[in-house]
Amino acid sequence: MEFSIKSGSPEKQRSACVVVGVFEPRKLSIPAELIDNAARQHLSDLLRRGDMEGKAGSTLLLHNVPGTEADRVLLVGLGKEKEFREKEYRSAVATAIKTLNETGGFDGTVFLTELPVKKRDVAWRVRQAVIVAQETLYRFDRLKSKKDDVRRPLRKVTFCVERRSELAAAETALLQGDAIAAGQALMKDLANLPANFCTPTYLAEQSMSMAGEFGLEAEVLEREDMEKLGMHSLLSVARGSHQPPKFIVLRYKGGKAEDKPVVLVGKGVTFDTGGISLKPAPEMDEMKYDMSGAASVIGAIKAAAMMKLPLNVVAVVPATENMPGGQATRPGDVVTSMSGQTIEILNTDAEGRLILCDALTYSERFEPDCVVDVATLTGACVIALGHVVTGLFANDDGLARELLDAGQEAYDRAWQMPLWEDYQEQLHSNFADMANIGGRPGGSITAACFLSRFTKKYDWAHLDIAGTAWRGGKKKGSTGRPVPLLAHFLMARAGIGD
Repeated sequence: MEFSIKSGSPEKQRSACVVVGVFEPRKLSIPAELIDNAARQHLSDLLRRGDMEGKAGSTLLLHNVPGTEADRVLLVGLGKEKEFREKEYRSAVATAIKTLNETGGFDGTVFLTELPVKKRDVAWRVRQAVIVAQETLYRFDRLKSKKDDVRRPLRKVTFCVERRSELAAAETALLQGDAIAAGQALMKDLANLPANFCTPTYLAEQSMSMAGEFGLEAEVLEREDMEKLGMHSLLSVARGSHQPPKFIVLRYKGGKAEDKPVVLVGKGVTFDTGGISLKPAPEMDEMKYDMSGAASVIGAIKAAAMMKLPLNVVAVVPATENMPGGQATRPGDVVTSMSGQTIEILNTDAEGRLILCDALTYSERFEPDCVVDVATLTGACVIALGHVVTGLFANDDGLARELLDAGQEAYDRAWQMPLWEDYQEQLHSNFADMANIGGRPGGSITAACFLSRFTKKYDWAHLDIAGTAWRGGKKKGSTGRPVPLLAHFLMARAGIGD
C-alpha cells in the first residue's frame, strides 16, 4: 500500500474515489459541504430523501457526482458530532478503507483526516489513519491453498490536510504511522503462525533476517550458552520439548554510543501446553499466541529502526516451547535462576515468569536506562481488565506514567496495577527462596511481584498483554498490540512525536 499527503479541495481531486464524512443527523462535514456546493446541493438532496442519516459505520457510494473530478464520492457516517472522539475517528477511517478496497478503484483520497478530534492534532490524525488503514487491510492467508483475493485491490491512499502549513507535520506522521504499522504487521505474522512453523529456531531466524535488513546487531544464544550463564530457570521450561530453546538479542544503535539503552524483553513461549500442569483442551490452539510478547518487541524494534529514532534499543527474547514429556520439569522441582535465587515450581503452567526472570537478569549487562518486559503472562489479568486495556506494573512511577501516556497517544491503552510489598508474602516457599505462583487471589499482581525480584538494579515495567495481544472466536487472530504503545513510548524517549 502506498500512502501520500495532500492539501486541496475535495471537488477538485482526480481520484477513483474521494471520501468525506457525514455526521448524524444528516449533517455534512466541511469537506462534504465543499462537494455539495460544487454539486449544486446534490448531497443535501440525497440526505433529505433519507438515503443516509450519518450513523456511525454507514456508507453511501455515489458515482459521477456533478461538479467533481473524482469517479466516485464515498460518504462515511460519523455518528453524532459531539461524540466524535478517538474511537469514532478510528472506526470511520477503518470503514472508509474497507469500503474503498471493495469498490474496484485502485486509489482513494480521504478527507477524514481533516475532521477535528478533541485534543488531537493533524499529526495524530494522520499517524492513526495510516495505522488503522494497514490494520484494516491486513490478511493472514499464507497457509491457505486458495486465497480470497480482492479483484481490484486498493493500491494507493492519499490523506488530506486542511492547510498547506500542516503538510510537513503530516508527512512526518505518515512515515511514523507506516513504521508502526509495519512493526504491527510483523508481530501479527509471527504470532498468527502455528507452532509447527513458528518454533524458537524460526523466531531466531526471522530476527536475524530482520537485523540484516535494518542494520541491527543480532546474537542468538544456544542451550549450551544458557547453561554456562546459569539460566536454569529458563531451561527448566524447555526440558520437555524436542525444539531447542533460543535466546535472541537484537540491538538498534540510533543514539550516541554512551547513551544507555531502553531494553525491551519479550516472552517467547512459541507453544504453551502448560507442561506437566497440562492446560484443558478447549482453545489450547490459541497458545501459539504465547509468544506475542516476543513478537511485539521484535516488531517495536523494527518500527524504531524504520523511524531512525535517535535512541539505543535492545530487544531480548527468551524463546522456548513448554511441553510435557519424560524430561519435563515437575511440580515441586526447585531450580536456580541466573540471579542465584532459587525457585520452587509449584505449577509448570506459570512458565512465562520462569523464562523472563533469567532474561531480566541478563538485561543488567546492558546498563539500561530502563527495562520493559512484555508477556501474555496471566489469565488473571484478563479477568481483572478484560480485553480492553493492558495491565501495567512498575517499580518506578515515572516510567509507569511514560507508558500510560504512550498508550493514550497510541490509542493502545494500559492501566496501572498495584505492586505493593504486601503481595510478596504469597510467593513464600518452605523449600526455596520463592514459589513461582502465589495462589488465585491477585494472580496477575503476584506474577509481577515475582518478576520484580529480578529487577532491583534498574527502572522496570511489566506489561501483561494476556487480554489484548490476540482475539479469539470468529475473528481469531493477533491484534498487533502493544506495538503501537511501545513505538510511541520509544518515540517519546527519543523526543519525537506530539
